[in-house]
Amino acid sequence: MINRLLKFSRLKKQLFLLLIDSIIVILALLASFSMRLGYWYFPEINLVLVVFTAPLIALPIFWYFRLYHTIIRYISIRLLWSVAQAVSLYALLWGIVAFMSALEGIPRSVILINWVLSVLLIGGVRLAAHWVLNVAGEKQGKKVIIYGAGAAGRQLLTALKTSKEYNPIAFIDDDPTLTKHFIGGVKVIDKNKLGALIEKKQVDEVLLAIPSISIAQKRHILDFLQKHPIMVRTLPGVSEIASGKIKTSDLHKIDIHDLLGRGVAYANKTLLHKNINNKVVMVTGAGGSIGAELCRQIVLLKPKALILYELNELALYNIERKLSTSNISIYPLLGSVNNSHRLSQIYTHFGVNTIYHAAAYKHVPMVEFNNTEGVNNNVFGTLNCAQAAIKAGVETFVLISTDKAVRPTSTMGVTKRCAELVLQALAMEQKTTKFSMVRFGNVLGSSGSVIPLFTQQIKNGGPITITNKDIIRYFMTISEAVELVIQAGAMGKGGDVFVLNMGEAIRIVDLAKKMVYLSGLEIKDKSHPDGDIEIQYIGLRPGEKLFEELLIGDNVTHTDNPLIMRAEEDRLSWQDLLPILQALEVAVEGSQQEKLRELLIQIVPDFKPQCGLADLLYSN
Repeated sequence: MINRLLKFSRLKKQLFLLLIDSIIVILALLASFSMRLGYWYFPEINLVLVVFTAPLIALPIFWYFRLYHTIIRYISIRLLWSVAQAVSLYALLWGIVAFMSALEGIPRSVILINWVLSVLLIGGVRLAAHWVLNVAGEKQGKKVIIYGAGAAGRQLLTALKTSKEYNPIAFIDDDPTLTKHFIGGVKVIDKNKLGALIEKKQVDEVLLAIPSISIAQKRHILDFLQKHPIMVRTLPGVSEIASGKIKTSDLHKIDIHDLLGRGVAYANKTLLHKNINNKVVMVTGAGGSIGAELCRQIVLLKPKALILYELNELALYNIERKLSTSNISIYPLLGSVNNSHRLSQIYTHFGVNTIYHAAAYKHVPMVEFNNTEGVNNNVFGTLNCAQAAIKAGVETFVLISTDKAVRPTSTMGVTKRCAELVLQALAMEQKTTKFSMVRFGNVLGSSGSVIPLFTQQIKNGGPITITNKDIIRYFMTISEAVELVIQAGAMGKGGDVFVLNMGEAIRIVDLAKKMVYLSGLEIKDKSHPDGDIEIQYIGLRPGEKLFEELLIGDNVTHTDNPLIMRAEEDRLSWQDLLPILQALEVAVEGSQQEKLRELLIQIVPDFKPQCGLADLLYSN
């Protein structure tokens, strides 16, 4: 019956409520006479009209006070005050009409009794309907617990009550004085009883509604919640809900950024603008994850023009389309970093001032299987870009490097270290172009990152594949890394190697477990054979190592930004490097794998290959 009523149109619901109020008004009058006279009363013929036409007085007044414009399921104290005002006016007018009709048999006290009964019945029916719809009736939707009984939690509760998706059943809060209190009819329970409540009520999700807490506090709460296999969602930052209007659509899943949360380091605006504002900027590898984010942030810094240089046509199309709404002149150019002639034409034609060189092959096993092309792209591609920049008089050239360049164990890592050495050697040879390199670890969500892989594996029901239980990695968000790259590049004096402070290293297996638990699932292992997601260890991939480093030595100086350090490391002169590069080029062209590896070790003595030669042209 209730469900049928809920499916009525708004007009039908209003007409139904008008009928109910008409009946209540008549019954209240009959009850008023009966209570005053002391017996069940039915009006005589001369009073029938006065009693049964009472709705003609009441309903227009009720309509005026908007008693039929409020959704019963979401009534508030304001509506009850409107009921009291409307009924008072109706009772007064009815009394005046009744006495003006000069009919006998209407005691004056009936007016007062009618007022009291009408207030109680008109208001009571609405409260009863509200209770049936929100409390007695089993609300459909996910059963959720709100973590945080503060202002944001209360606003969220109000939003949830208007939603069919969620059914809030309890609050939990870190403040023990709130325990056992009720907020909006929802009880605040002891947080230590969360596990029992989840099991008893079959709770689907916990909604984190404490937007103003610090990163450390959020991580502490998530560590507490991950003990329970339950989906966790969170609200956006406090600045985003300052308007006081929270919607259920504002809720989002806890993601890896929340798990690894890093403190905010405020950017130096002067450094951000130094090499970009009102300059012609070019990004190589503009369609990649790092390159695309560079482009997005560069556009905001108001360059004179932005040149997108990319080998992959689809990737170039996508980033150009995303930037097309900006007021900056955007030039999407297809091309390879190994095309020296095209690079020189572009630099000269557009008058390029600043280059961010993000084009590289970065996937460790893939480069291991394609050694010669990895060297050709990462080493000689960087050399081509740099020499063309010097020739065209480009002011600044910033290389996006990697922590895998430090004591490399892979071809990818050693090629990036070679690229650093190439730029350092060129920096000592000339003063036209200022070269600098920025070295950092893994960025969240980049191509080849474990995060999207784990997310997809969890979505597929597992297993999660990890190369080794002891493997650790540094992580940083793409946006933060790029912002720091831009600032570091502006600090360069020539040949600088900058290293980003990546925070604490994280065990990949711990990361995987957190992602499973906060997705509302359990790890499947020997102690939990009925779990949901199994973790499998598949062994290190070609070129992969357990621990990544950011510094080759301890000779490091700090900069004005605590997240950017300047590394002082050994360099090779251009005279020493050039003959090795020439021999390396011959080895690449002839796919001479043994010679190629020998020369890479000659350039980077710290290169300790983790595996034998795995190039597919060599092994097969």
